[in-house]
Amino acid sequence: MIAAVLFLSLLQSSPNTLTPAERTAGWRLLFDGHTLAGWRGLGYDTVPTGHWVVVDGAIKKIASGNVPRVADGRPLVGGDLMTVDSFADFELSFEWKVTPGANSGVKYNVSEAMSLAQGGAGTQGGPTHSALGFEYQMLDDDRHEDGKLPSHRAAALYDLIAPNDRKHLQRVGQWNRSRIVFRGNHGEHWLNGQKVVEFELGTARMDSLLAASKYKTIPGFGQKRRGHIVLQDHGDEVYFRSIKVRPL
Repeated sequence: MIAAVLFLSLLQSSPNTLTPAERTAGWRLLFDGHTLAGWRGLGYDTVPTGHWVVVDGAIKKIASGNVPRVADGRPLVGGDLMTVDSFADFELSFEWKVTPGANSGVKYNVSEAMSLAQGGAGTQGGPTHSALGFEYQMLDDDRHEDGKLPSHRAAALYDLIAPNDRKHLQRVGQWNRSRIVFRGNHGEHWLNGQKVVEFELGTARMDSLLAASKYKTIPGFGQKRRGHIVLQDHGDEVYFRSIKVRPL
């Protein structure tokens, strides 16, 4: 009996797997722990493998300074990594860790067409393979400059809503467990078992936050859509694993 309990506990904690209960509840893996099947670069037909690789059961974003160079010495063009499939109402679970000073994120509600038309998340000369969408921020809060801004810290709805004081962030180099819930106009960010962000699209509060954000000039940015889930290429070395989703 004790051995059975220990085995079940191991199954529940094994990266890149689904428990029987998760399968019954409708969860599916977006990353199998071995390949990038089901993913492609935003604006590409394939994965930009000079920037994204699988290492030790995790998706690794290679730091821009370590990617291959083209003939004139410039780094090979990379870009965000997006799911081939798109999602409307869903719950997303994933684990992530950053290296010292690193910045990245998981984006959702992403329209590839809007992202390419607007020139990417920079919106003014930004990288064309960068997604526009709501972002679950991933950050080394202590070392990165963005850590000085509450709405840019880890687990924030980037540039819109800061995480609350229930947030507990693991030390750099350790795995964090995160969830995104997005159903109808309702959204939630969770970090290590605590709900740290909650919002409702179409409310006066959200409209005011959008109007004061970097997204204010992008038509339709704040509208709910069936969109892709995206891992951000911010140029830093970061890792993702146990990425799973279920429709709501």
